[in-house]
Amino acid sequence: MGKKKKKHTIDVQFITACISTSLVLLLLGTVAFFVLTANSLSVYVRENLELSALVHDGTTPAEVDRVVKRIEAQPYAKEVRFISKDEVLQQETALMGVDPTEFLGLNPYTASIEIRLKADYANGDSLAWIGERLRHEACISDISYPSDLVNNLNGNIRKISLVMLVLALALLLISFALINNTIKLTIYSQRFLLHTMKLVGAGWSFIRRPFMVRNFWIGIASGLLALAMMAGGAYALMHYEPRLVELMDVKAVALVAAGVMLFGVLITMMCARVSINRFLRMKAGDLYYI
Repeated sequence: MGKKKKKHTIDVQFITACISTSLVLLLLGTVAFFVLTANSLSVYVRENLELSALVHDGTTPAEVDRVVKRIEAQPYAKEVRFISKDEVLQQETALMGVDPTEFLGLNPYTASIEIRLKADYANGDSLAWIGERLRHEACISDISYPSDLVNNLNGNIRKISLVMLVLALALLLISFALINNTIKLTIYSQRFLLHTMKLVGAGWSFIRRPFMVRNFWIGIASGLLALAMMAGGAYALMHYEPRLVELMDVKAVALVAAGVMLFGVLITMMCARVSINRFLRMKAGDLYYI
């Protein structure tokens, strides 16, 4: 007689546990990523705000160049550029579709020095101090900066960061409860097997070992699946808005990836150990009533 072929069955419990755990890890990892990149986002937004210093008509290019170099040497300046009257005229003409010089007979715009500030200086007090110093320059007629916008922006960033932190802590507790219930259900169906092994003299560590190994691989598979879904979501977002790449912090990405994998393995193994010990402490009669 020929040898019987072994039937390969699908481990539904393993797959179910991996999917359930990976969804929780996906949610937790996404929030953790946003918390870690909140600072990068605030820096990106604040450093894209510009302070405009209007230049007097008749100022020579050499004098403007000296002022620009003095501003560039200041600790608050990230980027400084001079925009001439002709450049402003070209921009406004392209925007409006009409050349103002055709009916005014002259260029009505004013040249300016546009200053992008470093994030640490993008606040109301620093803007007022910088504006006061720039007004001492002889060639600068006026200063324009969005002080109200900056104050509102900084206030909103603080509120959003606090909300994200609270949400991350809440999700940490919720994820522990959900993963614990998922692992507990996978072990629940084998509670009588645990009791039988205990009756024949197997030690608790021996009984726990195969379950711990199984849940180690559940944690690994769940972490990889969660990271794959996060990577897919990040790719879709960057394809939709390529400038989001500037917000990606390599350290934050690596930290989140390592955290998701480590948390997935630790939480599944810890929950498995707790559940197994609980069933091993029960008497035979109690196993029928849980």
